[in-house]
Amino acid sequence: MSGAGRAVARCVWAALAAAVLTLGGCASTPQASFERDTEAKQFITHPGTAAVYVYRDDFPSSDSADSVLYADNRLIGATLPGTYFRLDVRPGVRLLQGMGYDQGRLKVETRSGELHFVSLNVIVGRSHFTVVSPETGKRAIRACCALLENWAPGQRPLFR
Repeated sequence: MSGAGRAVARCVWAALAAAVLTLGGCASTPQASFERDTEAKQFITHPGTAAVYVYRDDFPSSDSADSVLYADNRLIGATLPGTYFRLDVRPGVRLLQGMGYDQGRLKVETRSGELHFVSLNVIVGRSHFTVVSPETGKRAIRACCALLENWAPGQRPLFR
């Protein structure tokens, strides 16, 4: 192979490696720091907003799968068994959607100052959302789950 051919081959391999790394970064959502997880598990709301916790307390199995979570058509991140997301939202109706083999969905009516808990189970590629009581949600999250977030440190996006 000539010098020019080797240079082209290296460029092709470099481009392929970059594409694989980029796609791999999209496949998962990072776990939050211990401090952020501890803060989220205090279960407080911020003025003029509600908090929605979406958690998966299911265990990995051959028939559970990852699902991508959307809120109001906004990408939140990939869900995994034993993890949760906290969403700060303005009061109103919020649409939660799973994007796996199906498009499971749930509407949640939120009010200022309230906490809302939604259990998400992904079984055979299907997203199953269930609203649970605050006591049940807090207990499950404390027992099983680690906070996932795709926001920059210190950032608290607000769904309008």
